[in-house]
Amino acid sequence: MRQATGSISTSPRPDPRASSEVLPRRVLYIDHTATMGGGEVALLNLASHLVRSRYIPVVLLLQDGPLRAKLLASGVETHLYPIAGSVLDARKDSLGIKTLARFRDVLQTALAVIGVARQIRRLNVDLVHTNSLKADVIGGLAARLCRKVVVWHIRDRIDSDYLPTSAVYAFRMLTKIVPNWVIANSGATLNTLRRRSRSSAAIPSGIAFDATYVASDDLRDGDTIGSRTLLRVVHDGTTAAPEMTAGSSPSDAVEPACQPPGPCIALVGRITRWKGQHIFLQAAAWTHRRFPEARFQIVGAALFDEKAYDAEIRELAVKLGVTEYVQFLGFRSNIPQYMAGIDLLVHASITGEPFGQVIIEAMASGKPVVATNGGGVPEIVVHGETGLLVPMGDAVAMAEAICQMLADPEEAKRIGERGRKRVAEQFTIEHTVEKVQQVYDELLGE
Repeated sequence: MRQATGSISTSPRPDPRASSEVLPRRVLYIDHTATMGGGEVALLNLASHLVRSRYIPVVLLLQDGPLRAKLLASGVETHLYPIAGSVLDARKDSLGIKTLARFRDVLQTALAVIGVARQIRRLNVDLVHTNSLKADVIGGLAARLCRKVVVWHIRDRIDSDYLPTSAVYAFRMLTKIVPNWVIANSGATLNTLRRRSRSSAAIPSGIAFDATYVASDDLRDGDTIGSRTLLRVVHDGTTAAPEMTAGSSPSDAVEPACQPPGPCIALVGRITRWKGQHIFLQAAAWTHRRFPEARFQIVGAALFDEKAYDAEIRELAVKLGVTEYVQFLGFRSNIPQYMAGIDLLVHASITGEPFGQVIIEAMASGKPVVATNGGGVPEIVVHGETGLLVPMGDAVAMAEAICQMLADPEEAKRIGERGRKRVAEQFTIEHTVEKVQQVYDELLGE
């Protein structure tokens, strides 16, 4: 354990003597990592767009990385409290009772909780909002030690298809006693907190309660878990300008579009098996037989020890004979601009996606979407109207949907325009901020 370092404040705190008006409340966001994953992009967007006259964002990162620099550049007060040891290095799929029972891990976790509690007291905040599973546990317990109200933001599936069964039970139990409020990034994510999660395949596409489907036995806004923990669904919002249309110039893209005259089909996301890059490659091979001019791009890098899978899919591309028309572009930092240069976005996850940030970014750019029907994706994509949904893990069905889009470019353009309108109505960062601040208002009093 090391002392807090790198604490930088980009905006001075208001002087309480300068005005008799009620000062804005300070909200502390805690994240265990600063690597730019989907949850970290969402945190950056949220913290950067809070209404500062009401809430001042303060961020505490437990590891250093690119997120810290981006937060500081956005004018967000950001502090670094690096935690050494195995507490933050453990992979989600290695968590379980045996891991928790190891004395060293228990000791390091306890020390981390105590250290974070000290930071919470030092930063003088009114509310603690944790942004990741590890931050939920460490930051949530630390906030309880400081007698602060706690919001857990759950962005991952709490189910055995994503975590070890023992970790699922432990996290669901903690949900009942640690946070005052749980925010989930989709109705599908929220329902993984139930004792028995209903299959996401049963969720119709495009159903909305504030854009989220619920069945009679589902958890929903205003429900409680345990004796007091309240629940709220808040979809992540995009900062991509919804007014961008399918006619946006490819010159605006970070990476040049695929070489003409063929259409450009892209998959954007971290290189990891559950994101389904191998399914996308198989679908590309099938599609190329009918549309030999089509070109495909895979955008993303292998993070969190996924190097073996990265090598596996590159070898698969060679075996399938697709290397002439499939590009691996690696990590790209400005995805909304990249979207301007493509013709179609494909989402290929083989496990239910908790939400789908890249999907709303593509739709904001007026791009049609082919996506797998699982998790929170049907809450975004209305099948046949703003995109096409296909079964998870089905490369042939994915290829058929891609071909359907390519065969009728005018209809694909109309689908993209309807998607852009849907994002403007439901998935902007302003919508997200408003709903999150409503939670703060209820916890702290307006």
